[in-house]
Parts: sequence; C-alpha cells; structure tokens
Amino acid sequence: MSGHSKWSTIKRQKGVADQKRGQLFTKLARAISVAVKTGGGTDPTFNFKLRMAIDKAKDSAMPNDNIERAIKRGSGEGKDSIIEAVTYEGYGPAGAALLVETITDNKNRTTANIRSIFNKHEGKLGEQGSVGWMFEAKGEILVEKQPGIEDLSMELIDQGVEDVKITDEGLEIYTLPLDLEKIKKFITDKGLKILSAEPIMRPAQNIEAVEGDAKKIQGLIEALEDDDDVIKVHTNVNL
Repeated sequence: MSGHSKWSTIKRQKGVADQKRGQLFTKLARAISVAVKTGGGTDPTFNFKLRMAIDKAKDSAMPNDNIERAIKRGSGEGKDSIIEAVTYEGYGPAGAALLVETITDNKNRTTANIRSIFNKHEGKLGEQGSVGWMFEAKGEILVEKQPGIEDLSMELIDQGVEDVKITDEGLEIYTLPLDLEKIKKFITDKGLKILSAEPIMRPAQNIEAVEGDAKKIQGLIEALEDDDDVIKVHTNVNL
C-alpha cells in the first residue's frame, strides 16, 4: 500500500493488541517456514528470504522459540509442514487492482475465504495474471522522521536506490530486491531506525480514488489483512 495507509498499517501491526498477537505470530511463522522452503534452506546467512522473514518476526517481538519452530517446520520437521504460498489477484471498488499474498495449509479454504471477502466488499476475485502485470517486485524501506535523515536522500541515490520519496511520515525508499539488505545496512550503520524493510510488489503506476471509493477500498484491504492466511496486500490506489 502507499501513502499514509502504508505507514499506519505497519505501525498497527507493530502495536497489535494481545488478542491478535497470536494471529500475527501465526502469519509470521508461516512466512518463515515458506522462506525456508523457497529461499534456499535453514541458514539465514545464505537464505535472503529467510533472513528478511526472521527480521520482520523479531521486529514484532516474536519469541525465538517460535522462530526456531517455524524454521524446523519449513525444513520438513513436524506434522504441520505442508504449507504453500499462494498469490491472489482481484479488483476492488472503482476498479482498484489488488494482489493478495497468502500462506496456507488448505488452498481450497483460503480461495473460498478470499473470494467471499472480495464479494462482501464490492470487489471481485480475478484470474491469475489479471492484475499482476501492473506490479513489479521491489525492496521497500520506510524510515520515520528522526534526526539525521535530512541528507539521507542524496546519499541513498549515490548508493544506487531507484527512488526516494519524502512524505509527512518520513522516507519511502525503493530498491531492486537484491539491494534491499545492502541499503538497509547502509541506513542502520548511520544509527537511523528503520520502521520496516521488506520485499513488496510495487504498482508501476498509482491511481487516485475519490473519498467514498477510497474508504471502500481501505475496508476491503483491512478485511483481507484480517484473514488468518493473508500476509500482505498490495494495491495500485493511493490511500
């Protein structure tokens, strides 16, 4: 997501209430397990996907024991090891394009749930490829306003980042996926605190929505994010 909504979503996840912390940890654990399966093994030194998934889990105060169990599950240990990553594509109100990343142990259940959420919020689940062409894989880093970021934009351009946006919240930084860790380290080595750093699907072009439609699209996105199997939602609408 873009704009204020993106920042708010991440902050909400970091301050999630106790009753929802278990749901968040479940999603993070699934992401770690899939990263083990698809990213190249159980060693985060050599598995970039796993390293990023572990960092995100630690940022959310997930206990180390949970992280270790998720790694073992992804490597095939335990009875809950049959999980897969599935991305859904669809349309929201006013033709908004959405990519919905899920991790599931039951694709039929997840597909039914995602379809139902789209239908209840004036959207429609699409076919594979229907909106995916509008997005491209990028690395995204969000740095909140703090002392020391004033000159960071130009330094980041020199480091090879693709785009830096200055917002009311701070800096939105976009890189090639393979450069994400390098740029993250460059920023943290300067003593600056990063709100989030993760791979995303960025729309090639954002569109604007009128206030009424924007609220409906936001409602659809929040409903999708509340589903147990959904780990990330991307849209081409500025919210």
